[in-house]
Amino acid sequence: MSAEAPVFVDTNVLVYAFDRSAGERHDTAARSVESLWLRRLGCISVQVLQELHVTLTRKVARTLAVSESRTIVADLAAWVVHAPTPDDVIAAVDAQSAFQVSFRDAMALTSAARLGCDVLLSEDLQHGRTYGTVTVVNPFLPAPATAS
Repeated sequence: MSAEAPVFVDTNVLVYAFDRSAGERHDTAARSVESLWLRRLGCISVQVLQELHVTLTRKVARTLAVSESRTIVADLAAWVVHAPTPDDVIAAVDAQSAFQVSFRDAMALTSAARLGCDVLLSEDLQHGRTYGTVTVVNPFLPAPATAS
């Protein structure tokens, strides 16, 4: 039996997981995050933690108190967290150019690759596309119908 691979979670998925005003996206994201938590497969970066805090306390419809956001950030810090180095920033600059994505997305892809994640959960990049060694999965897309 092979071990499951770690999964990098982008900021937008985490925002929806903790933004109760996000409707169905909240439900979907919360289930995804909880599943990764229980299976101990969740990975993030310092960048994701920073963006999550700012978004939850300033940008969502029902902002959270700083203390609530702090608790969430502290809990997520128990996951595998990538702290980018200057070399990672340079690699992200190269990825931005190679893949024609935003620098922010290039940093997420770089962090995911550095942590050995084959999957990046995000709605910001093209679902199913592989960037280097990392494939993007948009958890908010409907699952494809299966043949009966």
